[in-house]
Amino acid sequence: MASLHVNTLSLGDPFRDWLVEEVVGHRLKNKNCSVDVFKYKSSHTVCRYHFKGEHFSVMAKFFAEPTGQLKDYNPYKGMVNEYLNLKKAASVINVAKPLAINKKFNCALVTEHIPGKSLAWYFSHEEKLYEKLAAVAHMLRHLHEHTKSSYNKEKEFGNYHEVLDHLKLDSNIRETFNRLLGQWWYSPLLNREYGCMVHRDVTPSNYIFCKGQPYALDFESSWFHAHPVRDLGILTAEIKNEFELHRGGGWKAEPYIGNFLWEYSSDEKDFNYITEILPFFMSIGLLRSARLHRGDYRNYLIKEARECLEAINKR
Repeated sequence: MASLHVNTLSLGDPFRDWLVEEVVGHRLKNKNCSVDVFKYKSSHTVCRYHFKGEHFSVMAKFFAEPTGQLKDYNPYKGMVNEYLNLKKAASVINVAKPLAINKKFNCALVTEHIPGKSLAWYFSHEEKLYEKLAAVAHMLRHLHEHTKSSYNKEKEFGNYHEVLDHLKLDSNIRETFNRLLGQWWYSPLLNREYGCMVHRDVTPSNYIFCKGQPYALDFESSWFHAHPVRDLGILTAEIKNEFELHRGGGWKAEPYIGNFLWEYSSDEKDFNYITEILPFFMSIGLLRSARLHRGDYRNYLIKEARECLEAINKR
């Protein structure tokens, strides 16, 4: 992810001094060092703080400084929620570990900085993509298997309707989605005994490879009591979207999607189960992307999402 150098903090700056004195001072040889600040493009102000001469950085996300469309929310609650989600996930998989939170500094969450290349980088270069997607699949499987809980089917459908509400679709199109969702609701396909923790924001930029190992970032929107295939559906939608926009057609993504799902699956029976219900969650991923686009491409994504739901009629 690209960043821009925006500032250098010296001894006496309140945020820099808090980082040094209370968060990472035990890792620094020179506690008087200056700190370079690099800003990233994100839905909030997100910066990397590099301690000069120490070969060490941390990341900070400021929840009271939203930069995206969503601005009407509780930043303190968001900060605490992601901190706790990261703590939970860190007990199971590699994540950017949370180091501290501070309401005083615009609801700042400080985490480890994970150096390396993102999954998005491997997408854009189409380099070792099978291998990297397999690693993410194994990590997601581990997260889902080790955070089992009760399952809230109503929450899954409620969120689908929230996404549709946000898109403000034509009444006829919305009615088509409502009808198809009703068919999925009354089908036994999405019934299950247990749910789990899901990352939920499974975008290629939220996975970093460091020393060959994948690390997950950004657990602000993570859920519990969720269907594990939600994460798979979001990422497969992202893969298809990437190939449709930049690689000559979404159909070219199919070998990568098939291999990713196979790597996640425990056996052939599990693979068949996942592929049967994947269209429901993949359609959510496509509609999430549609919120970011306008015109013909937005319409294409909505059409693809509807066609995914129509898989219920092909059983």
